[in-house]
Amino acid sequence: MTGKYTQFDVSSIEVIPLKKRRNDLDLSTIMHLHPTASVRPPFRDVARKMLKARNQKASNVFMLGAHTIRSGVQPFIIDLMERHLISCIAVNGACVIHDYEFALIGQTTESVAHYIKDGRFGFWQETGYLNEIIAEGVARDEGLGECVGRYILENKLPHREISLLARAYQLNIPVTVHIGIGYDIIHQHPNFDGATAGKASYTDFLYFANILESIEGGTLSSFGSAVMAPEIFLKALSMVRNAARQKGKTVEDFCTLVCDLKDLPPSYADEAGKSDPNYYFRPWKTLLVRTVSTRGNSWYVKGTHRETFPELWTAVNDVEAGGNRN
Repeated sequence: MTGKYTQFDVSSIEVIPLKKRRNDLDLSTIMHLHPTASVRPPFRDVARKMLKARNQKASNVFMLGAHTIRSGVQPFIIDLMERHLISCIAVNGACVIHDYEFALIGQTTESVAHYIKDGRFGFWQETGYLNEIIAEGVARDEGLGECVGRYILENKLPHREISLLARAYQLNIPVTVHIGIGYDIIHQHPNFDGATAGKASYTDFLYFANILESIEGGTLSSFGSAVMAPEIFLKALSMVRNAARQKGKTVEDFCTLVCDLKDLPPSYADEAGKSDPNYYFRPWKTLLVRTVSTRGNSWYVKGTHRETFPELWTAVNDVEAGGNRN
């Protein structure tokens, strides 16, 4: 039995070899590990918290928008993972696509303006193979980030050394992928199965919630994610607090960091009123105010990813070495 409305016929779609695509980004965008000349105070505060959390086996969580991958900051994240300073990385579906394409061909990011004109946007054969990888992962009861990381690593993709998913898989660090059906180009492909992708992403959501069970005394840092990060964190944190309450425990003492390009007032510890358009900037009210309103702390830093990741990395190095770079 089917629904009463007519569905689009996906068998009418043509997919195109990835080698025919013009890409906007290549390996030249990948940054090298290098300290910044100065570090803003919030990064030193978060660095201290991260190092303390590692020593106490509390969680340090990163939540990323897709532009982090496009910004070329992977070496900074990978280094922090290797030093056991990241417990989990939560991403959206586009992060997976950019990570996979970088690992596969050393390039990513097509021109939407160019390819949408004749319906070629998003229809690349090799990228669409991610749907097959995800289906194989679901058959093994794996999460979405887990199965793609495994594939990149085990199939020795040419540029796997810059893949967050592959290195995280090696280090047993979950990369949890939180998709919205229809958000990503692989959802356009005839081989996409919504139930399979949804199951993989739900598995990741449960991985993420499990990591938050150790967030007491830990940190959560969000970079360029205006919707996924605050919404996923809000729901998973409520689940964890619900379970903790029934055991007579609380999950309150952790800190959050938000790095984005939006201008926020110095008084961001108080959320904007509903008549203020800033009220609808979810990272402010959710990550900086509501979820840390009891015993937590929060910081906001305005900056590009190519500024904020190196700055946080530099702060971690300084604090760990006992320094205090200004």
